[in-house]
Amino acid sequence: MPNTRFPALLASSAMLSLALSGCAAGGGTELPPASFVAMQEGPGEEYIIGPLDELTIHVWRNPELGAEKIQVRPDGRITTPLVTDMPAVGKTPSMLAQDIRLQLSQYIEEPLVSVIVNKFAGTFSQQIRVVGATEKPASIPYRANMTVLDAMIAVGGLSEFAAGNRAKLIRFDKQAGSQKEYALRLGDLLKKGSSEANVMLMPGDVIIIPESMF
Repeated sequence: MPNTRFPALLASSAMLSLALSGCAAGGGTELPPASFVAMQEGPGEEYIIGPLDELTIHVWRNPELGAEKIQVRPDGRITTPLVTDMPAVGKTPSMLAQDIRLQLSQYIEEPLVSVIVNKFAGTFSQQIRVVGATEKPASIPYRANMTVLDAMIAVGGLSEFAAGNRAKLIRFDKQAGSQKEYALRLGDLLKKGSSEANVMLMPGDVIIIPESMF
């Protein structure tokens, strides 16, 4: 009796090879889907303060030494009671709080200082840039747990002629010292509601959306 399993196995192997080769030819590697997380409105703990950010500074038991809604000046500095021209740009909120604490310790004993970022513009390396076939290309301040969907909502979605499933994400790999390219399926995400097409973003990511060829 002839063995019919061997040709079937060959056919299955051939189909698998074709599928894999098709995936390889499709462009950059795809990122894993974003897990569902509770979104934070403000920046994360490692947020780097940038020019024009709005801060609130609390000094425990000494409210007169704090400041509400103080904007970081274009020169990157802030001024509060007893603290003049303190550099703020390039620091995390905890770093700035520590520097203010050291300054105030000349006048009061063991001050407790906290810094909150109310509104944030973000430094260049803390922004997400979305360019190409979108309603309003823009640079968006990165915030903790930000996803591609958040970025697309911020720029008004895809334009009429966008090729969303051919979009790319460019990310700088600090360890490798080079940029990496990842494939995005924005059409599936925005038009079909595919949660698997939603991915987490990192500060400095660039999303490029090409136009359809027809």
